[in-house]
Amino acid sequence: MTTRVYVDGQEGTTGLRIHDYLARRGDIDLLRIDPDKRKDPAERARLLNAADVAFLCLPDAASREAAAMVTNPNTCLIDASTAHRTSPEWVFGMPELAPGQRDLLRRSKRISNPGCHASAFILLLRPLVDAGLVPADTPITATSITGYSGGGKKMIDEYQSGGDPALTAPRPYGLALAHKHLPEMKAHTGLRETPVFMPIVANFYKGLAVSVPLHLSQLPGITTGAQLHDALSARYAQERFVRVMPLSDPQTLASGFFDVQACNDTNRVDLFVFANDRQAILMARLDNLGKGASGAAVQAMNVHTGKDEALGL
Repeated sequence: MTTRVYVDGQEGTTGLRIHDYLARRGDIDLLRIDPDKRKDPAERARLLNAADVAFLCLPDAASREAAAMVTNPNTCLIDASTAHRTSPEWVFGMPELAPGQRDLLRRSKRISNPGCHASAFILLLRPLVDAGLVPADTPITATSITGYSGGGKKMIDEYQSGGDPALTAPRPYGLALAHKHLPEMKAHTGLRETPVFMPIVANFYKGLAVSVPLHLSQLPGITTGAQLHDALSARYAQERFVRVMPLSDPQTLASGFFDVQACNDTNRVDLFVFANDRQAILMARLDNLGKGASGAAVQAMNVHTGKDEALGL
């Protein structure tokens, strides 16, 4: 049987890529809106309610409005905005989050898609908090470097048009300490304190890496980076989209530089632990348009509909 899918907001970066993933699949019937009716609430509501799965690739306020249009109890919404990521009425769309998460995704008709920075951060920290290796009250700081595609069409146009010398260097942002991913980074790791988080956008199209520095003296009972690495390896041993790289990855150390873009065009996330006898740096990289956005949304849809989780990815 085919699954009827509508992408509300398919003109944006995330929506376009979801549409591309699904257009290649024979098990998907993509519902399309007439370009002249893209802003017609009645036509959007008709398509949302006709779909088995509807992706909301919209700004937060518009996603809330679209969700309110859905009266069909059989329509599953997968919201790519930040509007519902910490709502108790919506299931967080990360199958690898914890044991039992896939069961929640299969049963729920309201799924919130994780953010790109948050996905990398949560996949690093959640197993360590669950295992008690990183106490929930540990003050955590994180930095993320990302390609400019995460900023959407306006930022993509700015970088690709050229001419602004300020765009040739990396640009830290989120300096008001209120980045929109922070609530989900705290809620879905189990941390009690909001992390100090600084993202950086740089002059490359896509790819993302989050780093979390730790003093081992912060972590009761932890004496080696190998303990952190072993916990991540055990948690993700059966996960096809999460790859735990060797401790203090020799290949990375040999080159002297970390490749932020090595997961591009995949739905994979690579996790790293670099450590000496006193300190550790946890790192996660992913494609911010893949596992960090559109790929994650399609993966959640596959779980919800009972398909092979990797179908189309």
